[in-house]
Amino acid sequence: MDTLLSICIGIGLSAACGFRIFVPPLVMSMASLFGHLTLSPSFEWMGSYSALVVFAVATGIEIAAYYIPWVDNLLDTIATPMAIAAGTFVTASVIPEGDPMLQWTVALIAGGGAAGTIQAFTGIGRLASTMMTGGLGNPLISTIESGGSIILSGLAIAVPVFTVCLVAVLLVFTLSKLGRSLAVKREHQEADIASLNELYNSGGTEKTKVRSQ
Repeated sequence: MDTLLSICIGIGLSAACGFRIFVPPLVMSMASLFGHLTLSPSFEWMGSYSALVVFAVATGIEIAAYYIPWVDNLLDTIATPMAIAAGTFVTASVIPEGDPMLQWTVALIAGGGAAGTIQAFTGIGRLASTMMTGGLGNPLISTIESGGSIILSGLAIAVPVFTVCLVAVLLVFTLSKLGRSLAVKREHQEADIASLNELYNSGGTEKTKVRSQ
């Protein structure tokens, strides 16, 4: 039961990594220092004051960087693999040590998968905002993401089972949106190809008419 609860905590924290990479480790460090979170023995260093300072500085830099125009889009290009790594890391850090293969497999699939999926969706959303508003709407998105990461991290530690249910709903919504976005993109590509073929065929017909004349 403790292992299952720890996995629930890890999934909730990893999902929060999809919004902001360093917020969940910061919340974990604070929770561990105050005795609200038990870390795996190999990750107990996260519950130190030195780790708290490092995570706090990294979190501040990350949050601030997402308010800089165009830098936020640049960060999104590297954020997905980093989010997967962070999601795997935070999930493994709360799973009791036992079989390392099982620990890291669960961490990679559940934690890394949740973080990567959510981060990919936020990146697409920010890109769409940049195209539609010229970047003017991006600060609002960044604020929502930062707030979401903080709230989700806190919920993951306080009410892990509820948070996993919330993450499941969020992932279903995210995957449906990503699937729809890919479908629309594919339709546009097919329409462009059809237009080019039609243009090419019409050009060939005109050349044939000219030659016959």
